[in-house]
Amino acid sequence: MPTQNTDLLTAGNIAKELAVSDAKVKKSIQQLGIKPKAKKGVCNYYSKDTVSKIKAALK
Repeated sequence: MPTQNTDLLTAGNIAKELAVSDAKVKKSIQQLGIKPKAKKGVCNYYSKDTVSKIKAALK
């Protein structure tokens, strides 16, 4: 059974939190060169501090 870590978010969850599209978030992640904190299968998980970096990049 996988352990749930509530401190990590997917790009989709970050997009929901910022009320923007997934594509904008993924593009910002790529432009900023942000590396995922964890990876499970094809899903990348990012820390909560990443949200503020992406929010700043989207402005």
